[in-house]
Amino acid sequence: MLKQLPQDMPVYLACGYTDLRKGIDGLTQLVQDGFHLDPFSPSLFLFCGRRSNRFKALYWDENGFELLYKCLETGSVQWPGAKEDVRRLSPQQYRWLLEGLSIDQPRAIPSIERVYTG
Repeated sequence: MLKQLPQDMPVYLACGYTDLRKGIDGLTQLVQDGFHLDPFSPSLFLFCGRRSNRFKALYWDENGFELLYKCLETGSVQWPGAKEDVRRLSPQQYRWLLEGLSIDQPRAIPSIERVYTG
């Protein structure tokens, strides 16, 4: 499920460390109160603990929450460390994260969002 997200699904990453002992109720409260986002929206919310080889994903699937726990056998993810911050990831940044790369690639060519007004 984590690798096959719809292209237009927003992905939010909770920067810094989250207590991964939290379950669905604790993480939804963090999304609502800490980040002022709607956990019932069609979005994926990502949380990482102190170990960067384990993270959780929270998703509302229209009749209940899904809580996914990923523990990498080898390697780790490069999780941003700024506490009390949430970032919306582009599809490219999400792929980089799951591949163990930094979501802030210094040499990547940034994409431009074009708006047609004609």
